Amino acid sequence: MPYGPARMGLERMRQLLDEIGSPEQSLPIVHVAGTKGKGSTSAMIAAALSAAGYRTGLFTSPHLERIEERMTIDGQPCAAEEFTTLVDLLRPAVETLDHRAAKDQSGPTFFEITTAMALLHFARQNAQAAVLEVGLGGRLDATNICQPAVSVITSISFDHTQQLGNTLAAIAGEKAGIIKSGVPVVSGVVEPEARDVIRQVCRQRGCRLVERETDFAFDYRPPQHLEQAAASGQVVYRQFAHCPPSTAHSPPPTYPCFDLALPGRHQATNAATALATLDVLRQAHWNIPQTAVQQALAGLSWPARVQVVSRRPVVVLDTAHNVASIQALVETLQESFCADRRLLIFATTHGKDVRGMLQCLLDHFDEVYFTRYLNNSRAVPPEDLQQVTEELTGRHWPVLDEPAAAWKAARRSATANDLVCVTGSFFLAAEMGLIIEKENPNDE
Repeated sequence: MPYGPARMGLERMRQLLDEIGSPEQSLPIVHVAGTKGKGSTSAMIAAALSAAGYRTGLFTSPHLERIEERMTIDGQPCAAEEFTTLVDLLRPAVETLDHRAAKDQSGPTFFEITTAMALLHFARQNAQAAVLEVGLGGRLDATNICQPAVSVITSISFDHTQQLGNTLAAIAGEKAGIIKSGVPVVSGVVEPEARDVIRQVCRQRGCRLVERETDFAFDYRPPQHLEQAAASGQVVYRQFAHCPPSTAHSPPPTYPCFDLALPGRHQATNAATALATLDVLRQAHWNIPQTAVQQALAGLSWPARVQVVSRRPVVVLDTAHNVASIQALVETLQESFCADRRLLIFATTHGKDVRGMLQCLLDHFDEVYFTRYLNNSRAVPPEDLQQVTEELTGRHWPVLDEPAAAWKAARRSATANDLVCVTGSFFLAAEMGLIIEKENPNDE
């Protein structure tokens, strides 16, 4: 359903939750929006809360392989049997709302139904906390029915411009729609135009605002030679002295240099935002020991985020799908991987900034293979990717109609000391991950 008519969506979402007993009201919630980084930041917060002893639900989207991945408790996806039970429990409510819908409206959408299922799952499993990742935007997103303990905005950059607007201020306004009166806000946003919008909304709604570079910052030491071992980056989190003093229950956090399992400076940025969020929760009397946070961030696994799935050659699987996330990927590859040659397998989605992404990528790879994913009709034809590339560079790279063919061609060309990077879309990462695993399931 188009984003504009979704103004009716929040009311429909409230009705859906009312029909199933309003499970969200029993859950302390951390609500996370942002153009990039919101999934990783959500996962970091949830992992830290779980390590601290809170039974924690995490709702993210999209999934890579199975829809049950969208709703986890303490890192475990919803069981298939429980998922079936949730469908059965929601079916009467969905049918009721479908029946009520006027001729020019619709019943609950797929995302609204999965959001409601996740909240019901968390309530049924006696979760003590829930972290909800926004699906699209924020203001009109189905997750925005919650009254959170803290709202988080990770970053603002250009993506989904047709739905959210073509300026950073407009996009920030949509993301800031998750801000609720009196609820503290943690922001990792540093772009002045977007930051000013968030500040204004916080003033209007009487919210305490904790900002990156104003209230907290970080230092980052990138991992070296990730193609040789599963090394970690290191992060030092710094809270500035003017922040409100901690209570006796929550002593001032003093984070030493600690390991971060997810490589990349962008993940260090996400970690800093997560740490600031955990500090806000501490000040609200949540018991979150520093040792639990260190354990969580050092051991976190988050698939297809600069994920090394093979080592000779090195194969990196990543879901970057906008210019900002592509830039972060390129920076991480340059910082932490050595290779004789670099090969790219790329596919993406209609509506994305194809030219911008390719401008970031093409100069950093020796060979490029264009393809399309098969499990969704929104894939950009690889011939279109090739045309843009010829306009940008004059080069002509192979066009392959399906991921398996692109993988076969790249794998045939790559030597043991090369690097193959697969990126451009969640859908491509999901399909390629299965192809690579089937070929060599024991490789790390």
